[in-house]
Amino acid sequence: MALLTVLHAPDPLLKRKALPVESVTDEIRTLMDDMLETMHAEKGIGLAAIQVGVTQRVIVVDISDGEDPDATRTVLKMSNPEFLWSSDDRRSYEEGCLSLPDQYAPVVRPERIKVRYLDYDGEAQEIEADGLLATCIQHEIDHLDGILFVDHISSIKRDIILRKLKKMKKQAA
Repeated sequence: MALLTVLHAPDPLLKRKALPVESVTDEIRTLMDDMLETMHAEKGIGLAAIQVGVTQRVIVVDISDGEDPDATRTVLKMSNPEFLWSSDDRRSYEEGCLSLPDQYAPVVRPERIKVRYLDYDGEAQEIEADGLLATCIQHEIDHLDGILFVDHISSIKRDIILRKLKKMKKQAA
């Protein structure tokens, strides 16, 4: 496995729409494994392929905190995830993103969702999710459509966050 480089906003690739995966090949499985390793190394709970410069509809999610070795882990490796339904009930969650380091804002999303996807073995699966898992899956699917969490907040807050990121990039260069 290999650690991948996570792109940071305002990288234009983050605004591109990812392309469907034709089939889950060994190459896609390796991508999923590398993405999961990268996400864990970056202390994230979700990662979309577009965030590592790959324009494929692939996401990985792991909302467990890793502190309890006996805890049940919910690790998802998903290709071509698509919403089947979402609840009318909404939930606000303070979201962050590996592509927008150290930036957070409350985002309102459906509380419950149902998603169809291809798993690690290329088998069609469906999952119902609520709470943090639902939020994380929605956040990552947004990435596949070129949408960042800051696109869900007011333009004033979004502009402040993006200006901070540009300033951080200049200082790092």
